[in-house]
Amino acid sequence: MGNSFGCSASGERLVSAARDGDFVEAKMLLDCNPCLAKYSTFGGLNSPLHFAAAKGHNEIVGLLLENGADVNSRNYCGQTALMQACRYGHWEVVQTLLLFRCNVTRADYLAGRTALHFAAVNGHARCIRLVLADFLPSDKLNSLPETGVVTAKNKSEQSALSKFVNKAADGGITALHMAALNGLFDCVQLLLDLEANVSAVTFHYGTSMDMIGLSFLSAFFFID
Repeated sequence: MGNSFGCSASGERLVSAARDGDFVEAKMLLDCNPCLAKYSTFGGLNSPLHFAAAKGHNEIVGLLLENGADVNSRNYCGQTALMQACRYGHWEVVQTLLLFRCNVTRADYLAGRTALHFAAVNGHARCIRLVLADFLPSDKLNSLPETGVVTAKNKSEQSALSKFVNKAADGGITALHMAALNGLFDCVQLLLDLEANVSAVTFHYGTSMDMIGLSFLSAFFFID
């Protein structure tokens, strides 16, 4: 029991270090016990990896992954570290998670949202580009220019990419719906370049085109 308590205490210290960005403390704890990288808070609420990803502490994210943290582990909401990084726009963390081959297509338990939904709803276009650039192997994509246009080499690959871009969360909400509803025009244009479906219908808000139209009207009438 003493060992269990000690592991729990060290695990909580690692959680605090990951959340606060204390790399020295995190490294010391992991050097003493690398298994702490897989620690999760009571009830599986969150792991050190989730905290580090949400806060944008990229060096600690890399340290945890190098010590065996599960890149695809879920928190109590079913969210992965990639979802957390995309939610808060930490694109460097997204890059690191992709290097460790995280699963970009996973959806959370609460509303069926993917990392793409989290990036789109908060206007993080760079995260969108990174997630979609890695969705297919690099040799399967021609390019990912600054305009955000991704061109697949054949129809089957384009179909797979399109399926992911248009994946609906609960209520039929797609990434395009989220970006349009929040008036995030850069993300809207990026997703349209990726052939997001403007006719996709939600249960409450109509089609993507309806939302895009409302967003543009709002911007027009309320611009200073």
